[in-house]
Amino acid sequence: MARILVVEDEPGIAFGLEDDLKIEGYDVEVAADGITGLRRARETPFDVIVLDIMLPGKDGYEVCRELRRGGCRTPILMLTAKTQEAEKVMGLELGADDYMTKPFGTRELRARLKALIRRANGDQQTASDTYAFGDVEVDFRRGELRRNGQTIELTPIEFKLLGTFVRARGRVFSRDQLMDAAWGAGVFASARVVDNHIANLRKKIEPDPADPQFLKNVRGLGYRFDG
Repeated sequence: MARILVVEDEPGIAFGLEDDLKIEGYDVEVAADGITGLRRARETPFDVIVLDIMLPGKDGYEVCRELRRGGCRTPILMLTAKTQEAEKVMGLELGADDYMTKPFGTRELRARLKALIRRANGDQQTASDTYAFGDVEVDFRRGELRRNGQTIELTPIEFKLLGTFVRARGRVFSRDQLMDAAWGAGVFASARVVDNHIANLRKKIEPDPADPQFLKNVRGLGYRFDG
């Protein structure tokens, strides 16, 4: 039984989600503020987190940021009443895996949650080895990157991007293909968001990020990993 944490301060939405997801067979816990949600996400393993942006205590952006900085790789689906692209992009850049804008349909929400859980389980089952290049070692089983023996923190999106590149070394990926691989099909992430994540990933794996040795830009096409 998959476990879902719903962090939502509007009682009607929170209880509606709890009832609907329990009917679907999920084990659901609800937190009504960001501080409680952050604490429960740190204390207890969940399969996915549904996280509202506008929360008392700590907003959804803060919760997402602190979870990712702490190494939490649980898939996060953000709920927002805002429709501006910048708001959605911010959530994705902080490490959210998907988002939905209120009001939303419960059928679509369930489908997205299933996709996030399935993708996370698939990553765990297929990424069960290690790969080394330069002074970097990627441990897919543990979800870790080590450089010169020291653990380097990656966001979940950065780790998914690196896994995509490593498992298809030498292949050129367009930005759209990288969006599908890291964020999932149907999730919008602008080219700028992809480029920002690539730039951050280079800082963690390249001897000289300004002159990348492993993660190359292929002009007009996208990116290629030569590690």
